[in-house]
Order: sequence, then C-alpha cells, then structure tokens
Amino acid sequence: MAVEVKVPSMGESITSGILAAWQVQDGDHVTQDQVLFELETDKITSEGLAEEEGIIRIKVEEGEEVEIGQVVAIIEEGSGEASSDQKEKSAADKEESSTPPSKEEKPASGKEYPLSPAARRAVESTGVDPSTIKGSGKDGRITKDDVLKAAESKDSAPAPKAESTPPKAPQPEAPSPAKEQPAANSERTTRKKMSPLRQRIAQRLVQAQQDAAMLTTFNEVDVSAVKQLRAKYQDQFVKKYDLKLGFMSFFVKAVVHALQEVPAVNAQIDGDSIVTNHFYDIGVAVSTGKGLLVPVIRNCDKLGLAEIEKAIGESAKKAREGKITIEDLEGGVFTISNGGIFGSLLSTPIINPPQSGILGMHTIQERPVAINGEVKIRPMMYLAHSYDHRLIDGSEAVRFLVKIKEAIEDPARLVIGV
Repeated sequence: MAVEVKVPSMGESITSGILAAWQVQDGDHVTQDQVLFELETDKITSEGLAEEEGIIRIKVEEGEEVEIGQVVAIIEEGSGEASSDQKEKSAADKEESSTPPSKEEKPASGKEYPLSPAARRAVESTGVDPSTIKGSGKDGRITKDDVLKAAESKDSAPAPKAESTPPKAPQPEAPSPAKEQPAANSERTTRKKMSPLRQRIAQRLVQAQQDAAMLTTFNEVDVSAVKQLRAKYQDQFVKKYDLKLGFMSFFVKAVVHALQEVPAVNAQIDGDSIVTNHFYDIGVAVSTGKGLLVPVIRNCDKLGLAEIEKAIGESAKKAREGKITIEDLEGGVFTISNGGIFGSLLSTPIINPPQSGILGMHTIQERPVAINGEVKIRPMMYLAHSYDHRLIDGSEAVRFLVKIKEAIEDPARLVIGV
C-alpha cells in the first residue's frame, strides 16, 4: 500500500511554499520520521518527514512552488531492493562507464544517466556531458555537486598543449585578448529567484517604512559594570547553569525595565486604536543563512538571566537549523538587534511591525570619555532606538533609551527596580 507524502500545514497564514531541497533521492529506502525535504515559505523553513517506511517515489522537483496539502511524493512498501530493470540499467551504466565513449556515443542530455532532479537542471544549465561525470550518490547517482564540480573543472582546465616548436627569441609581451575579455564560458552575473523568506523580509522592511513615521534616537553606554559582573561570576554561572553569561540577557532585562518605566513604547497602533501591552515578550534578532529571523522570548519580566540566556540559545539554534516555527516568531512587543557581533559601529534599525520600537546594539570599543573631569578609557557601545513617532513622542523615546543606559551602567537598578 502506497502512502502519500503531503506538504504539512504550518498555520493559517501560510498557504504555499517552495520545495527547496530533497534530502533523499528517488527510489531510496526511507524510514519512519526520516527527513525527506525542506520547505521554504515566506516566514520559515521547515522539514517534511516520512510517515511510513518504504521506497520513495518523488513527484515534484526541487525549486517548484507547492501548496499546503499537495502530494509531492509517495512511499511504497518494500525494503529497497532494486527491481530487475533497475539492476540491468545499473549494470549497463557500469559497463558503459568502464569504456571511454567516443564523441558520437555521448548522449545530448543527462536523461540516460542516473541524475537527481537538481543534477538534471544543473546539466542543462552548464552544458556538462553527464557521461564524463562519476556520480558520488547512492548507486552511482550523479548529484548536483558532481555536475557543478565537473563544470568548474572544465572551465579551469588548461588548454591542450600544441606540438613542440623550436624556441623563439623573447618578444615584448603584447596585451592578450584573453586577459582583456572574459572567457566565453564565464558568467559576469548570476541570477536566481528570491526565496519566499527573502521576499517576505523585503516586503516587511518596505512596509515598516511606509506605514510608520519612523525616527531614531541615539545614545552611548559604558558597559564596564556588565563586563565586571561577567568576569566576576562567569565561572560560577557556568558551573551552576552549564551555559555562559552573555551581554544579551542584561539588555533584555534592561529593555523590560525601560518598557515598564515608559509604557508608551510597549504599545502599538491598530487602526484608529492604541493597544497597550502589559506583558513583556521580547524578540531577539538572529542571523541565519537564509535571512534575519526574530524568535520571541516569552515573559521576560519573570525570567532570570540564566533562563533568558538559555531561551536565546535554544531559539537561535532552532532558527539556524531551520526548525523554528511560526509560534516562535509571533507575538513580540519589542525587538533587540545586535549588529555589533558583525562589527557594526552605528546603524538605524527598522521597526518590526506591528511593534512600535526596536533597539539596535553595536560593537563595543574602548574610547576616551570624560568622567568627573578626567579622561578615562572605557568600553563603550552606541545604542539606537528606532520608534514609531505617530505613537511615541520624542521625549518618551529618549527617556526609554536613557533608562536602558542607566540599567546597563548600573545593573543594581534591575534588582531594585529604579
């Protein structure tokens, strides 16, 4: 009995996606709960799992758009033993590959060779002859990487040596046409379709700037006190909680403290109404290979530093492994983005709708600052608070950022609540 492999549901807001990659090949034996494919939507990347054990027959190629609930493959009962036709074809392929084919014997396309769907498209786009490729996949199947490597080898292979001729006297080097113009096979540009996730990110960034009266206020913070606390208690913290005490947990707590002190920032516009939030679910931006995601840490006002650090670590891991869910990304009231980990000195972060504010952290630099009439070298960080000016007045935005600055420079405020 065959079992249909369908695109799983991922929430009411997602109706389609792109089948980004198959993790198995047509005809492979798969086991229950094995990852079969990656689905990329306009919000997240998720995985499709096998519901039963058997032989998979793929019906949709990589890169195609699919609807939620669409059948993309079937799993047939069986142990994976190749049929007599497959065995004969495999034997024929091996015999053919053992004898160098003449130019006339090479097929025009890769359809006569065991190609994955992605490899077949790569053959068509690169023009590489599949008969010259030794497949690295299961049963000698040619993969996309095999084709691309063969294409690179073809482009970089040296030209055939001409017959030897008597040496000539050295001549002044003339400009080589080959050096002035790109080789015929090289590409000056490449083009690929934007992923649904990247398209969604682009839409939201433009929407944020069109729908909100966005303004940014700046300040700088001395992180000496946080650095000293981390240095003093890091070993004990690691021993007790089995994780490191980072900077982000301090900033999350500082943001919660500032939201409590300036409630206008913890609000959002909904039509002609102002909705004020009385909870503190903070989004922490995470960079992944497929774009920026903002998993939300829930109830940060009730969490300790260790709980926040653990939640951030787990969310970041899920995001980078493509295991994040819609529920992990929704419902935040404020976002923190740390461009400092990439070396950013200053930036103007863009609001994450429907939120009304975002905090931009930046790289820490030792700089001379005036303290009580003396010049001191201190580890300083620029902070940027972007906010929706329709809802938040400038004085409130500045006061909010000052509250964060005070809490970081004097972390005891987070305990006392002042």
